[in-house]
Amino acid sequence: MEPVPVSVDAPDEQAMQTTMALEGNGAGIAQARRLAARFLTQAQAAHELPVSQRAVDLTQLVVSELVTNAHKHAPGLALMQLRIVGDLVEIMVWDSASELPVARTADAGRVGRHGLEIVKAVAQDYAVQMEPVGKRVTVRIALLDDLGGAVTGRGSL
Repeated sequence: MEPVPVSVDAPDEQAMQTTMALEGNGAGIAQARRLAARFLTQAQAAHELPVSQRAVDLTQLVVSELVTNAHKHAPGLALMQLRIVGDLVEIMVWDSASELPVARTADAGRVGRHGLEIVKAVAQDYAVQMEPVGKRVTVRIALLDDLGGAVTGRGSL
């Protein structure tokens, strides 16, 4: 079964969002990345929101890492939701795992397992919330960089 976009809602420009259900076999990682790129392209084209290429690239990277982790560490379905929140794109991935994700300490000699380190380094916000079933990881990425090249929107959830 292929990942299916559950909804694309935009009752107003401030509430643009889409949700995708992903099976636990890992086949949906590429589709989730493509959906993220389409979502931001639509936000830019249809709603005239400024979105940098850097934001598109970082969003695809974060989506890839979060969905990969969900498939590696949690059985069954995962859900990914993308929302525009002010000048940020919010990426939420829910999975059924009951353990909190742990970023390992930096180790240049380690091959792999750097995904959460990378996500935390590029995100304006990062949070994990335990749910009655599983957990929800939420990451926010700035849609634009300022003219001096600094990332805008840095804060906490």
